[in-house]
Amino acid sequence: MKSKIYILGLLLVFCGSLSAQTTRAKKYVVTGYVGGFRGLVNVDQIDAKKLTDIIYAFVDCRDSMAVLTNLATDSTNFRNLNKLKLINPDLKITISIGGWAWSNYFSDAVLTPTSRALFAKTSVDIIRQYNLDGVDVDWEYPGQLGEDNIFRPEDKQNYTLMFKAIREELDKLTIETGKKYPLTAAVGGSQTFIDKTEMAEVGKILDYVYVMTYDYSGKNGTVGHHTNLYASKKSPGSSADQSIKNFIAAGVPPEKLGLGAAFYGKGWMAESTKDNGVGQKKLKKERQPAGGYTMLKDSLVNRRGNTAYWDKKAKAPYLFNPETKILITYDDERSIREKCEYVKKNNLGGIFFWEYFSDPKTYLLTEISKNLD
Repeated sequence: MKSKIYILGLLLVFCGSLSAQTTRAKKYVVTGYVGGFRGLVNVDQIDAKKLTDIIYAFVDCRDSMAVLTNLATDSTNFRNLNKLKLINPDLKITISIGGWAWSNYFSDAVLTPTSRALFAKTSVDIIRQYNLDGVDVDWEYPGQLGEDNIFRPEDKQNYTLMFKAIREELDKLTIETGKKYPLTAAVGGSQTFIDKTEMAEVGKILDYVYVMTYDYSGKNGTVGHHTNLYASKKSPGSSADQSIKNFIAAGVPPEKLGLGAAFYGKGWMAESTKDNGVGQKKLKKERQPAGGYTMLKDSLVNRRGNTAYWDKKAKAPYLFNPETKILITYDDERSIREKCEYVKKNNLGGIFFWEYFSDPKTYLLTEISKNLD
């Protein structure tokens, strides 16, 4: 009898090892990060029908374990998010481990086979306990400094080994339940991130690689776009297009890549009003207040001294106030349409965004839903 159960389990793992894309109801993933670290999530504001995935941020990494640091609110949030499946049965609820402020100890957690095994097991134990659907890792950053994280050269290989360990634990859970559990990663959009990791190998293990094609800025201390699709003469440097091309060149299949959209803006003070601030020297190093897209659209676009502009080359909008010399860079409906077309044209896996409640009126998610089905 035990041998029959074991053989059945192996068959389930084999079936589960097939890409999650083969069982998706929709051709493209539309993934929204939801910030549970703020407390209780108002799930009534989430339009579940327009999403394929919700990634819950964040689970901490400490003492070589995945740890829920706000157990009371996290457990309530998991229960309420799972109720959204009554509206959209295909919706997947995934935990994200790490993020900018919770990546300090990843390097230690995956340093040895023993620590990796513990980290992988505790990660999947959360999925098991709360009947969730997968694991996402947002390590900022392997092999290089993020906010205040430990990093070492060994991170390059250990990043791959970490995902192998988590995948093994998820496969064990598949044997128990018969379900396929996606494993994904949010990754930095820079070439440095690629150089510090083994993305060709990592891409074989993961279901999706979410490239954070935002938080760019101007080159050499200048004011520039933060989530532009392409580079432009006025705002040279990083772009979503270049990041995606770099990951494909590194060996990640296009169909596993998620393109990032920013549901929030970033503000910078320019030294000059020339070219409406774009490409000008940053007058202050600190970011200026900007806010989420709902607030931007309803309160700042062509209001309060701000004029909205469109960079044709970058396919990116921005606001500029000539009196304060503050430029705000963001995604809007037009840039979202461009990003959706880019996903389809380049056969990418889909689109994802940070963060859901930066646009509670769902201006941008509605645009994604209309243009990426």
